[in-house]
Amino acid sequence: MRRDEWRPPPFPNDVATDFHDGPLGRMRSRSVGRRRPDVPEVVLVQGMAVSDYLLPGLGALGAWTRAHLVELPGLSGSGEPPHELDVPEFGRCVAEWVTARRPGRVILAGHSSGTQVAARAAVGHPDVAGVVLAGPTVDPAARGLLRLLVRWRLDGRREPPGLGESHRPEWRRAGVRRLLHVVLVHLDDPIEEPVGRLEVPLLVIRGEDDRVSSEAWARRLAAMRPDGRYVQVRGAHTFPWLDPQAWSGPVRDLAARVGGP
Repeated sequence: MRRDEWRPPPFPNDVATDFHDGPLGRMRSRSVGRRRPDVPEVVLVQGMAVSDYLLPGLGALGAWTRAHLVELPGLSGSGEPPHELDVPEFGRCVAEWVTARRPGRVILAGHSSGTQVAARAAVGHPDVAGVVLAGPTVDPAARGLLRLLVRWRLDGRREPPGLGESHRPEWRRAGVRRLLHVVLVHLDDPIEEPVGRLEVPLLVIRGEDDRVSSEAWARRLAAMRPDGRYVQVRGAHTFPWLDPQAWSGPVRDLAARVGGP
C-alpha cells in the first residue's frame, strides 16, 4: 500500500472506560465487545508510553470477544505512581489488574514495549491462558539507547501517516524525563527471561517491514515455547495502526486453542 492510498483506521464505538486503583497507582482501561461463552477475553497492554494508537486494533478484537486496553501508571490516561516504575513493577500492575477485574481466563497481549510487561505479568498467573507478543522488544541488536533510536527512526519511514499525531498528546503527558526513564528500564529488561518461564501457549506477531525487531529474533522468541507460533503480517513495527484486522485472526486462533472460562 502506498502512503497516499492509506486512510485513517476506524476507531471503535461504544468504548467503556474504567479505572482501577492498584497498589502502584490508578490504571485506566478501555473495553469493547461483549463476553462470549467459551471464548477468553483479551487484555492488551499499551506500548511505549502510548495507547490511543491501539484502539482500532482493540476494536478488531472486540468483534469476537470482550477486549480491554490497559494503561500503566504514570502513562496515557492512568494516574501517577508512587515512584517511577520498572518493567517488573509494570508487570505486577497488569497481573493485579487481571486478578482484581476477574475477566476469567484471558489472552494477555502486548504490543512493542507492552510485550515485555505482558510477559512479566503472565508468568505464573492462573488466569492467563495464552500470551501474544506483537512487535516484541527489545531485539538484542538494538539494546542500546542510540541503536534503538536509529532503528525507531528507520522504522518510522515505513509507518503510515497519522501515527505521530496520535502519539504526541500522550508523549506530552509523560514528559521527557519519564519517557527517557521508560525507555531505559525496557532496555534493561530482557524479554527472554520471562518468556522462558511461561507455561502457556505463545504467539509472536511481527510486521514484515519492522525495523525495530528482526524476524530472526522474533522467530527465536516463539521457539522458546514448544507450542510457540510465529506469524508475520504486512506493515512495519506498528502494524495494528496500518491494518487493525492484521492480528485479529491469529489471536482468535490462539483463543480457540486455549478455550474460554
